[in-house]
Amino acid sequence: MKHGFVKVAAVTPKIKVADPHYNAKEICKEIETAAERGAKVIVFPELCLTGYTCGDLFLQELLLAQALEALSEVASATEGSDALVFVGLPIIKKHKLYNVAAVLQDGEVLAFVPKRHIPSYAEFYETRHFAPGNLLPEPFFYEEREVPFGTDLLFQVDAVQGMTVGCEICEDIWVPETPGTAHALAGATVIVNLSASNETVGKDVYREMLVKSASAGQISAYIFCSAGEGESTQDLVFGGHNMIAENGIVLAQAKRFATGAIYADIDIHRLCHERRRMSTFGENAREHGILLVHMEQEETIVERSFSARPFVPDQTGEREKRCEEILSIQSYGLKKRLEHTGCQSAVLGISGGLDSTLALLVTARAFDMLGLARDKITSVTMPCFGTTDRTYDNACKLARLLGTTLREVDIKEAVNVHFKDIGQDVDCHDVTYENGQARERTQVLMDTANQTGGLVIGTGDMSELALGWATYNGDHMSMYGVNAGVPKTLVSHLVRYYADTCGEEALRTLLLDVLDTPVSPELLPPVDGVIAQKTEDLVGPYELHDFFLYYMLRCGFEPAKVYRVACMAFVGIYDNDVILKWLKVFYQRFFAQQFKRSCLPDGPKVGSVALSPRGDLRMPSDACARMWLEALEEL
Repeated sequence: MKHGFVKVAAVTPKIKVADPHYNAKEICKEIETAAERGAKVIVFPELCLTGYTCGDLFLQELLLAQALEALSEVASATEGSDALVFVGLPIIKKHKLYNVAAVLQDGEVLAFVPKRHIPSYAEFYETRHFAPGNLLPEPFFYEEREVPFGTDLLFQVDAVQGMTVGCEICEDIWVPETPGTAHALAGATVIVNLSASNETVGKDVYREMLVKSASAGQISAYIFCSAGEGESTQDLVFGGHNMIAENGIVLAQAKRFATGAIYADIDIHRLCHERRRMSTFGENAREHGILLVHMEQEETIVERSFSARPFVPDQTGEREKRCEEILSIQSYGLKKRLEHTGCQSAVLGISGGLDSTLALLVTARAFDMLGLARDKITSVTMPCFGTTDRTYDNACKLARLLGTTLREVDIKEAVNVHFKDIGQDVDCHDVTYENGQARERTQVLMDTANQTGGLVIGTGDMSELALGWATYNGDHMSMYGVNAGVPKTLVSHLVRYYADTCGEEALRTLLLDVLDTPVSPELLPPVDGVIAQKTEDLVGPYELHDFFLYYMLRCGFEPAKVYRVACMAFVGIYDNDVILKWLKVFYQRFFAQQFKRSCLPDGPKVGSVALSPRGDLRMPSDACARMWLEALEEL
């Protein structure tokens, strides 16, 4: 349970209709297996002790009495376990029959949660047998002990901060105003649904959409457990379509028409972070009954996977769709800025690297949208001490292939004069040597923009901004930064997508070579004509830093949790000590370099993480990093 990870299970046993004792034995076996696996919330289907398809047998006192006896057997089987177990059965209260979930833990029945919405349409006729459940919990006597009985009842777990469980039953998720929504507004971060949802053609897709939507709207984990094999097939078939979702993402899903269990590790702390971040969540908070539940603090064996590249979709189709959408956002943002300023020209510094390549592609696309000739784009190459033939040639070829106006300004002489003016030794390759070149390039671009009446288009990406890997008032500055919201790990995919879809073989070949070029600012002299200054050798792998950035900002993970999931995501790629080394560098640079982000030029947000001081990141430039770095020293 460390870091908020909790293992949960949805279990569909093979049952026999109207045989509660047989069903209890099968349920007990499944509880034992799930508990051994480490599950702390175990959910079974609706009316699973009797079978959902008993029909008018629900009016038989013998069945109802044996269901209660079977419940006692199941409760006894939970003794010694602190897992919360939800089991469905029919219960009589005040001469009415209710479809309920019994909530069990450590040998006891903690409560009964009745189904609120009783369907009576199409193949369903539950109102023939069952009454709608009461909202506010009422006392109910079970085995000479008073337990709460009501829909608006939550189970607050002491072992995990923020973990509160609410329950609804089947039809409750299909209605406009669900009990689960009320539970979430009252504080539930986990919603369980005991269901008996039969199969018809296409229903599984709709059901999955409901579960994903419920978990997203409620910012909750949602455990949906449905009836399966053993239910009567007189008129219906039940496929055991179990799902575990978290904030709109399905973490685990059962193969239909099979019995058994699915497991997932839900992240309670991430859900709590998301609710705190979403200021509109909880505006209509509800009051519910709260039952405190004790669980032992145990380490969850996390089997959940984490993508090493959270900004990049794994599936090719989804990745291509994402690339097209981002290129559209970037180009539409620039299009609007050009329209608003009345500028019909643009100026870019092109280096033959990925970032400036992407910025030029976006600018060309924006000009196409405006119906402007691409020769109004001035592509400026500014060779200096570190420029290599490869990057220089690629920059020039790209400018020509895209139909832009190429201008070359060799800045060596200007930089040498500047160094002489300030007394900088040209053989001292320190930060002044590097930044002097970057600022000279920016001056050239700004003045060229004045000459052409255009905008200077920024090329720096979000990963560089996160690390402060930009020269203050050098490449840090522009008039509109089209790449400001794009992480480095996504830049290459955008360029590759453009290469694959441009339909021009010469351009495609060039872009592929740019993709194969090491990332470098080229501010130090090359060695034997080869790039000597490789960015990732200095600040660390960008795929690690993008990973750190995502889980720190988007998910609010503490340093130890970022490190933990990074070790899982990059197993076999980086050693743990290497991950820790660069994670320390990330926090050091992220805090120390905020002053550069505090005065960023405008640029479009493209994803759920952004660093604009006017938008997503309102961070003081002089915030202290001590707590974050000390937390890493304790690992």
